[in-house]
Amino acid sequence: MENQNSAKEELDELPLPPPVVPSNVAPIKVQNDIPSGDPLKKKRVPMSRPGFARKGQPISLLTNHFKVSTRNVDDFFFHYSVNLKYEDDRPVDGKGIGRKVIDKMQQTYDTELGKKGLAYDGEKTLFTIGPLPQIKNEFTVILDDMPSKRNGSPGGNDSPGEGERKRARRSYNAKTIKVELSFAAKIPMQSIALALKGQETENTQEALRVLDIILRQHAAKQGCLLVRQSFFHDKPSNYTDLGGGVMGCRGFHSSFRPVQGGLSLNIDVSTTMIVRPGPVVDFLIANQNVRDPFQIDWAKGKRMLKNLRVKVGNLEYKIVGLSDLPCDQQMFTLRQKGDGDNAMEITVHEYFVRHRGIPLSYSGGLPCINVGKPKRPTYFPIELCNLVSLQRYTKALTVIQRSALVEKSRQKPQERMSSLNNALKYSNYDADPMLKACGISINTNFTQVDGRVLQAPKLKVGNGEDFLPRNGRWNFNNKKLMAPSKVERWAVVNFSARCDINNLIRDLIKCGNMKGVLVEQPFDVFEESPSMRRAPPPTRVDDMFEQIRTKLPGVPKFLLCLLPERKNSDIYGPWKRKCLAEFGIVTQCIAPIRVNDQYLTNVLLKINAKLGGLNSQLQIENTPAIPIISRAATIILGMDVSHGSPGRSDVPSIAAVVSSRQWPLISKYRASVRTQSSKVEMIDSLFKPTAEDDDGIIRELLIDFYTSSGKRKPDQIIIFRDGVSESQFNQVLNIELDKIIEACKFLDEQWSPKLTLMIAQKNHHTKFFQSGGSPDNVPPGTVVDKQVCHPKNYDFYMCSHAGMIGTSRPTHYHVLLDENGFSPDDLQELVHSLSYVYQRSTTAISVVAPICYAHLAAAQVGQFMKFEDKSETSSSQGGMTAAGAAPVPELPRLHENVRSSMFFC
Repeated sequence: MENQNSAKEELDELPLPPPVVPSNVAPIKVQNDIPSGDPLKKKRVPMSRPGFARKGQPISLLTNHFKVSTRNVDDFFFHYSVNLKYEDDRPVDGKGIGRKVIDKMQQTYDTELGKKGLAYDGEKTLFTIGPLPQIKNEFTVILDDMPSKRNGSPGGNDSPGEGERKRARRSYNAKTIKVELSFAAKIPMQSIALALKGQETENTQEALRVLDIILRQHAAKQGCLLVRQSFFHDKPSNYTDLGGGVMGCRGFHSSFRPVQGGLSLNIDVSTTMIVRPGPVVDFLIANQNVRDPFQIDWAKGKRMLKNLRVKVGNLEYKIVGLSDLPCDQQMFTLRQKGDGDNAMEITVHEYFVRHRGIPLSYSGGLPCINVGKPKRPTYFPIELCNLVSLQRYTKALTVIQRSALVEKSRQKPQERMSSLNNALKYSNYDADPMLKACGISINTNFTQVDGRVLQAPKLKVGNGEDFLPRNGRWNFNNKKLMAPSKVERWAVVNFSARCDINNLIRDLIKCGNMKGVLVEQPFDVFEESPSMRRAPPPTRVDDMFEQIRTKLPGVPKFLLCLLPERKNSDIYGPWKRKCLAEFGIVTQCIAPIRVNDQYLTNVLLKINAKLGGLNSQLQIENTPAIPIISRAATIILGMDVSHGSPGRSDVPSIAAVVSSRQWPLISKYRASVRTQSSKVEMIDSLFKPTAEDDDGIIRELLIDFYTSSGKRKPDQIIIFRDGVSESQFNQVLNIELDKIIEACKFLDEQWSPKLTLMIAQKNHHTKFFQSGGSPDNVPPGTVVDKQVCHPKNYDFYMCSHAGMIGTSRPTHYHVLLDENGFSPDDLQELVHSLSYVYQRSTTAISVVAPICYAHLAAAQVGQFMKFEDKSETSSSQGGMTAAGAAPVPELPRLHENVRSSMFFC
């Protein structure tokens, strides 16, 4: 929507979970008449930087990278594998115990360890600088007993007296743990220095990992919550209430990066979600939005509480479940020692009230918290249990919670710089003995970098009018759309939204006429029957289509759908599926709240693009003036994969690829979407020659380009890939790219288009600020390819949008392959221009339009699956599945009437 669509790109984004890499990628199967290629061919590696771009107005910037100086480069990191066992050789498990064991080992055996510092990752890996003095490193550690594992209490078959005596003894009778350290590898610290010269070795990433582990260990010793490379302190000033028992917790990200200017420490503000500490009952009441404990859904509460930690008195426990019966009915055996052993059955409620003298005001009718073991439950009344602080909330947020988190985590540039300065001071890295031993010192000043501001491209709108966007923005006031469509044979459907529909139709027709779009009077307005409002969403949609079928003379060309909920309406997915897959009807969903000219213009922009029109385009698009595009037939691809919510492994991932059409245009696109195995990031449907009815995404898109571009095959393919981390670059470069090449060979064995492959990353932590204390974000078009970019590889940062809210996040582009030999200036100009062809808004966006479209297509078509019965939609052709796993549900194909449209706009 105009002046709103770029908002989510401008906001400070949350740290996301890292993409999941498939553990085994099946080899590409090709037909017998297609060359399979040399199995011994050399793997592609990311290309080196060919030079630097020069275009643009110079600008001096500051960045949140802090220069690191290093000494002791001749030393070696020694990597040891850690094995922790109890006396009976059972493996030690439990989160956090490893750090306690290693800390105690270091205190106890300091001399045997050569007084060396230890960098421990909390699990199986430990590093030292130089070797440990002993060849065989086995140590016995006496660790203070953990009460959460060894507490006598109701359900544990101990009497209160016996339990208290055991607690008293066991606080002194600690647990014995054996530590075995096995030498694994030797890593030269010099590999860091070589990487800074652009001579990256196989040891570079491992050496940098050691430094990052030292940062994590430093934060752990300060009592922080660790989330990958982000650290969160237990300070009330860091908390913000999101509702539903969930808190946003502000912390900071900290990691070492090799850059052209040397080694730098990248520090950024980071946010995670935590469970609100305090009484368990208060959390559940807030989480379920009920009035009192007796309205809590305990089945849902049990799922929510499992594995959370609670405090009872001064002792801490992990929740394993709830009791089957209420506290005043749940029995356990109380054994008491006196003149003779005797045992009695007693309720948990009676035990605490009578035997422990603890008054309980409301727990009687509520379940108990179980903190015991599967065969030996240990119960506490729920009102005695308090959730401890800094526990991550990993469930999906509601729309309201996410909006609140985004709203409250925003920081203006100067506020963010101040936060980062405080984080660096608070961390006090200079005092860390391991960093000192590595010879590392960190500058406390933001690094100054040289940027350039590219000029915005001229745009063309209706009546041949040209105009120049200002500050990355424009509007259609007194302007007509570039290529307006005609809204005819259409109708309005209203799913119980409260709206003056007659006025809406009148104003939409009027606004359309002002923008050059002829909007005819609709055939009819279909109101949902009040009796259907509580029916399942697919049933409501079917009923609405039955109304349409009986009243309209034929299938409409367009349907305007009014929804009662602004976001995440249950109707949306079934409605889109019905329109796009079954009937081939273009549809626009709206939830009108405040209808004005700007709102209607935004709606018209989407409708026009979906119906085949064009709102605006680059001035040079229809001329032989785009340096990269116009010299040879070029197809632009945008690729993305959308995953389900964290923890939902039953929801398939959705892969989407969009492609440009009608060359030399770069403003029109179509999409191809497939399902694949959950959480798999590599797109496995790019080329499928063995499938009966689907040769894969790329073949479909190449054929569309050929038919829409005057029967020309593309000589150049430019690929923008979203959503992958550096560790997956080689997979994209070798697996996905090979599939694209195979798809080309499938169509014409002699055809070898030249390929350019770029990765776009938004999930990073580099920010830029204007120097001189300016409170504003960097101007749109700001590009940086020096100082904080990779020492050798070809990358650059671009902030193409105007950050109106919060601190702008630039997109980090990595050029992995460029067979076309584009100049750095031309490539950056193309990326910048592709940020201005997004048809949904009148702003430059933060990442190239093809990637935004791929994300929209994956998200929208993914809604088709929302109410699917998996048994009905399962198909063995849906994507990769693990051995024995259920097949991935296959998406319904879009109707041929809308298949080539910009339905995702």
